Amino acid sequence: MDVSKMSADRLQSVQPSMILGLLQKARSLQSQGYPVIDLGIGEPDFNTPDHIKEAAIAAIVADQTRYTVVPGTPALRAAIVEKLSRENMLSYTAEEVSVSNGAKQVIYNAFMATLSKGDEVIIPAPYWSSYPDMVAIADGTPVTVDCPQSENFLLSPEKLEQTITPYTRWLMLNSPSNPTGGVYSADQLAGLADVLRCHPHVRILSDDIYEHLMFDGHKFASILNVAPDLRDRTLLVNGVSKVFAMTGWRIGYGAGPVDLIKAMNVVQGQSCTHACSISQAASIAALNGPSDFMADRANSFSRRRDIVVSALNAIVGISCLNPEGAFYVYPNCAGLIDRKTPEGRILTDDQTVCNWLLDVHHVSVVPGVAFGLSPHIRISTAASEDTLREACRRISTACLSLESST
Repeated sequence: MDVSKMSADRLQSVQPSMILGLLQKARSLQSQGYPVIDLGIGEPDFNTPDHIKEAAIAAIVADQTRYTVVPGTPALRAAIVEKLSRENMLSYTAEEVSVSNGAKQVIYNAFMATLSKGDEVIIPAPYWSSYPDMVAIADGTPVTVDCPQSENFLLSPEKLEQTITPYTRWLMLNSPSNPTGGVYSADQLAGLADVLRCHPHVRILSDDIYEHLMFDGHKFASILNVAPDLRDRTLLVNGVSKVFAMTGWRIGYGAGPVDLIKAMNVVQGQSCTHACSISQAASIAALNGPSDFMADRANSFSRRRDIVVSALNAIVGISCLNPEGAFYVYPNCAGLIDRKTPEGRILTDDQTVCNWLLDVHHVSVVPGVAFGLSPHIRISTAASEDTLREACRRISTACLSLESST
């Protein structure tokens, strides 16, 4: 065996997470005493509600610390079934639900269960940075489709039709979107559904993790609300991480046809077995408990969005759409490219822009290259209003200091 090559060939096309790399760098600078404002990580700054924490403590006291069944406890799957009926007007059974260690693992399980070498997955760009790499790990081929700012970062039916091939196995949809905050309306989803009906070999993976973070009166719609006939080839993905501020609890779930869910459970059963029993108990309390705080949190993120978008659009060289959901903004920074910093750096792309903002001005944001569409940066609004104002002030000051490189 060639010990100089210990990794599998499939990892040659997989990159370490740029977001986590920037997080590590930001925290390293913070530990050295630098006043870094970290707006790179997609994590709510609220705390997990008390009734959820109390349910976890009660589960520990009741010794709910044993193995559970692979798809998740019957009680949690029942709570998910009820949630989908109550909030999404969708009917599922417990056998059509699988619980995993975060929504990320649900997607990973689905790809591992369904993709073979040469199979394609359509991924609108900008995309959450892990999507293409999870496809590649499963030996599939990610096929990205540019959806620029001029198209509100959303996939059109025309582009979808042009991209589907006989090898297409999945279409990825994420609404509200990470990294753009873009939202597909019911009419836009209906347009995509019209195309998908003509291609019955294509499954749909709908990542709905930000569904409760909608702004300006917009209402969340699932593709199955407008196209229930696509149910037998759609996997809904969701979890408790974002709206319940439970990122560290690691609970996500998928709802889909029984044959797909069974295949995903095989992958999970031979990898991690099941999600944490205590986190599952807490998630039951989350899904079954009070939800009045959700609107307050959405309103808070809406106010923060307004602060950041207004400040960014006042900066020469930056333009920013007004996102309709989630807690990100995705400004275009094309006007900063090829400018020179006071230190003599030339900002050649969005990655050098982000490195400069962190190294010199101590604001951590993520370059658009991590999400498949440049020149942009992603800014998380999961911080206090004062923190966001200070971050935008630093970015403005930085941009005012730039000179022409010619």
